[in-house]
Amino acid sequence: MSIQLLIIIIYFALTIAIGLYARKRSGTSVAFHGAGLGVLMCVAAGTGEWLGGTSTTGVSEYGYLYGLSGAWYTISNGIGIIILAIFFAKLYRSLETVTVPGIIESFIGVDARVVSSIILTFVMIAVGVSQMIAAGTLGVSVLGLSYDLSVVIFGIGFIIYTLAGGMNAVASTNVLHLITMYGGILLAIALTVGDIGGLGAMFASLPARYTDWFSIGPSKVSSWIIASILGACTAQAGIQPILAARDVNVARKAAFITALAVAPFGVLTAILGMAAKIKFPALANAKLALPTLMMSLQPVAGGIVLASIAAAVLSTVSPIILASGTMITKDIYQRVLKPNATDAEVLRMSRVTTALAGLLCIILALVMYGSARVLDIVYFAYSLRGSLFVVLLFGIYWKKTSSRGAIWAMACTGAVGIFWVAYKAIVGQFPIHPDFSETYAAVLVAAACTFVFSHIFPNKTGGAEQK
Repeated sequence: MSIQLLIIIIYFALTIAIGLYARKRSGTSVAFHGAGLGVLMCVAAGTGEWLGGTSTTGVSEYGYLYGLSGAWYTISNGIGIIILAIFFAKLYRSLETVTVPGIIESFIGVDARVVSSIILTFVMIAVGVSQMIAAGTLGVSVLGLSYDLSVVIFGIGFIIYTLAGGMNAVASTNVLHLITMYGGILLAIALTVGDIGGLGAMFASLPARYTDWFSIGPSKVSSWIIASILGACTAQAGIQPILAARDVNVARKAAFITALAVAPFGVLTAILGMAAKIKFPALANAKLALPTLMMSLQPVAGGIVLASIAAAVLSTVSPIILASGTMITKDIYQRVLKPNATDAEVLRMSRVTTALAGLLCIILALVMYGSARVLDIVYFAYSLRGSLFVVLLFGIYWKKTSSRGAIWAMACTGAVGIFWVAYKAIVGQFPIHPDFSETYAAVLVAAACTFVFSHIFPNKTGGAEQK
């Protein structure tokens, strides 16, 4: 057994042990979904939504291909979280709900809550599948395991510790993951960039475009920023810790600190991708830039850094499946199907739905491995999430927003998004213009349809039809 593999096994076992220990504080449904969290726990749980496999292997791939501009992925997420902190964290926390669809109900109605819950659960599952695939790929490229075995082992581990401790497990394990991620990436930079001769030598050895912050393309950067701002304000996995904060002040402070923890991370991983470009200029697949670089390090150091990559994936999957289970339980089961359910029944349903979300992610990751459509589905899911925020904005600031109008807007946005993704898959570019992505299409359709359909199907009372 290699040293790298041993370190990751120990790290994974420690993660599960912390999650199981957190079970002591998760004996009620309220505790399972999250309640009374302090700033540190909110930040740790919240960063899991934003610092996953994409922010490590994904951004390092962009760094390998484009340079520093690849860092815009996490910088954009940080900008989105800042907007959430300034304008919406206080409002959201004051509504006394643990789900984004619950927030939507407060302004638009219960039917919109149910529909948005289904849509956001799809979003969470899509993201969860991409992270499961990242975990499986890590097992193949680094640990020498088969892809299927890697997905099953990691997936079952995710489910075990999430079911054991719920939000407490997510927050507790993510404290460890956050420390490991930053520690491992900083160690990797010190070793690899130092071996090249320092940052100055690295920049001098690469084409000038690698230090251009917009070499990846202004349209790509603007698309990331728009999607991140809209998505940050409706991301269940990222917002649930804020909704579970001890009070409004803790919620807002935690959102600001989360943004500061998320934004710089992509700069560090982009730099590692640039270092890999110098040391391994002829990689057949840029996605292997970071794992290849880590395997070239001294075994113990490489194992520690590889554990930081694993930590990024671990920190994301757990809050994703918890968020999915929370929405199904709170927005559909308890809100509509069984309003009088006891706390024990709600807790049991929460664990069942969370486990099912995890199993579904595992199954889809096994089925869809190698499919180029996975990223298309993820981007489409992000667009849907952003469009829901547009609908919510109408509900908050425009009194004529109707429940039926909002639901029709959600349906139309989904249809247009599917068409946009399918058109690109068949033709090779987006309709209308190559840079007019599904993000722009979804946002515009959501705004137009909410306005139009709210006039066609107005509320009888002028406010939310159902509360």
